[in-house]
Amino acid sequence: MAKTYRLGPARRATNAMMTVLIRAGIGAKSSYLLTTTGRRSGKRRTTPVTLVESGNQRWLVAPYGNVSWVHNVRANGEVSLRRGRRTEVLHADGVDAQTAGPVLQQYVREVPITASYFDATAGDPADSFIDEASRHPVFHLTE
Repeated sequence: MAKTYRLGPARRATNAMMTVLIRAGIGAKSSYLLTTTGRRSGKRRTTPVTLVESGNQRWLVAPYGNVSWVHNVRANGEVSLRRGRRTEVLHADGVDAQTAGPVLQQYVREVPITASYFDATAGDPADSFIDEASRHPVFHLTE
């Protein structure tokens, strides 16, 4: 059974550290600061994320499930991604389970620290991750 995500003090500290590193352009090349507009407050909200990049396609994955930024992206599909001094504004479109399956599989393989939040394992076929799509939304990013 997959773990449930809780934003506790340790995760807050990790996110704060990652935010500083990503702002400086340090760390994994697939790590970005995602900024969304709050669906209720209208305020800008920022959180560190890891993208899946495959060829010229970029995917935003919610490894911890339907967290706040997911609801914000669904309410307003425009997102901002920042890494170092470079910021880009993109459109995020939710994808169906068939499309999400292979992306989720790649995500778990590339970001193993999140594996405990999935029922499928990195060695499972992509079809196993199709069932995960309802719990781990995937968004296709375009300009």
